[in-house]
Amino acid sequence: MVYINRIEHFNAAHRLYNPAWSEERNKEVFGPCANINWHGHNFELIVTVKGEPDPDTGFVIDLKLLGDIVRREVIEKVDHKNLNLDVDFMHGKMASCEIFITEIWKILERALEPVTDAHLHQLRLYETPKNFVDYFGE
Repeated sequence: MVYINRIEHFNAAHRLYNPAWSEERNKEVFGPCANINWHGHNFELIVTVKGEPDPDTGFVIDLKLLGDIVRREVIEKVDHKNLNLDVDFMHGKMASCEIFITEIWKILERALEPVTDAHLHQLRLYETPKNFVDYFGE
């Protein structure tokens, strides 16, 4: 089994806020991330797919194809956007990295299925150089 990685970068704003809570409770739990005027990050998304190399090409997946899919299905929808307001697949959901990465997984898994025998293995989303989340579709 060979694991192929693609890194993409995007910028986005969001707010961590539970509408069922008071402003005070949101500030207590989420701190400055509950700022009513949002806050932003320079995100890095690492997409890992796995599979056996094709005997004709030597590829698990054509990296250009993988990059095109990630950019079309995710990056173009989130780059320089407000995750809470502008991103359709995040409407009505908490804009935490944990929820965000699971929604990205659903999109990429569907997009990859008809074009490759490779399978999505892992997503890693860096929110800051010190904070990141991993998701394996489990």
